[in-house]
Amino acid sequence: MSKSLLIKNAVVFTGPLSLKLLKGYNIYIKDGIICDIFKTSNLKNIKAERVIDAKGGLVMPGFINVHMHFYSTFARGLSKIKPSKNFVEVLKNLWWKLDKKLGYEAIYYSALSSAISAIRKGTTTFIDHHASPFSITGSLFEIEKAIKKAGLRASLCYEVSDRDGEKKAEEGLKENYEFIKYVRKNGGNKIKALFGLHASFTLSNKTLEIASDLGNSLDAGFHVHCAEADSDEKDCVKKHKMRVVERFDKFKILGPKTILAHCVHINEDEIELIRKSATVVAINPQSNANNAVGISDIIGFARKAILYGLGTDAMTVNMLEELRFALWLCHLKNSNPSVGFNEVSALIANNVKIALRHFEKIGEIQKGYYADMVIFNYFPPTPFETTNFYGHLIFGISAIEPSCVIVDGNVLMEDKKLNLDIDEREISRKSIEISKKIWKNF
Repeated sequence: MSKSLLIKNAVVFTGPLSLKLLKGYNIYIKDGIICDIFKTSNLKNIKAERVIDAKGGLVMPGFINVHMHFYSTFARGLSKIKPSKNFVEVLKNLWWKLDKKLGYEAIYYSALSSAISAIRKGTTTFIDHHASPFSITGSLFEIEKAIKKAGLRASLCYEVSDRDGEKKAEEGLKENYEFIKYVRKNGGNKIKALFGLHASFTLSNKTLEIASDLGNSLDAGFHVHCAEADSDEKDCVKKHKMRVVERFDKFKILGPKTILAHCVHINEDEIELIRKSATVVAINPQSNANNAVGISDIIGFARKAILYGLGTDAMTVNMLEELRFALWLCHLKNSNPSVGFNEVSALIANNVKIALRHFEKIGEIQKGYYADMVIFNYFPPTPFETTNFYGHLIFGISAIEPSCVIVDGNVLMEDKKLNLDIDEREISRKSIEISKKIWKNF
């Protein structure tokens, strides 16, 4: 890493919380921290070890993904899958077969491959949710190794479940607990951890109680799927005489650090529990559409003052693609092409707010913040101002890829070429080799 970095001649979007578009500005970075943002006229006295000329392009904060599954990488192109009529069958026919075949090498390469793709799309921070029931102990450490190799930020967890038996559940509990303790001492601001749980319908009361005790003893927060399909709610009512969010509330899973992924089928009472507890909802529009489970109510969450963020559920690492899809589905859900733009645009700001519950000083280009940013060669055909930034983001910037990606002051990609100590072709070759073994006898 260069100790000092200067980005000059830029249009700077300072971030979704500060909401400023600065034209003809420069950014000075030292030891990974943004030290100054200043007009080009004051450039003469600045000396830096490395200089990147944005040439009038857009510099903005890197994108954040609040619900991801790195382990699903090796499902891409897999065709030997039994047709599924509903979401539970999708789990049984694909994901619960795949995760059982993941060894430690596969865990590492699936995360590394995703990370490389993420850099190319400008996504710099992930909140991931991992599963590998026959390679649990040490699995999060393998992902950490891959994320560090790529130079990104990530919060990791292991999805505890009773679906593979009590011993596997116990091993998952321990992996979360030990990794959270490790990260508190060694993770810095690059690697964080939550306490992972799969979903209500695969968790016994005994396992949920233990997880609650362990996670709350560490004040860690939880990351769990919630009412992704209606079957999750029906299972909870049948077995426990309550709805999913009510059950999580009973076991003290809710709270400001907790992320409930999906929440497609929650009702008004559950929304109120989420609001009162300041729990986060992570919506995943493309995944929900692909699995035919429904559409999350973005407008409803906004009206109820729920902090809702945008994940991809591993359908993509491209947050702008996911953002566009969220808008189209919002129109479709409400049968109105003129609603939802502001509520969907808010996802970018909300993801920063969510990340700041776990990481320090990221998601904004401000003095004292960590230098996580992307540069787009974007030269708009229409006026480009603070007031219409999101119109340009969704309908223009989303159509191109960033030319440069920086995390912690490290230039991970410049002129669309990776600057990492990584042989991308070799990683592809190795990943194909691993995936062939996983697909065999699928």
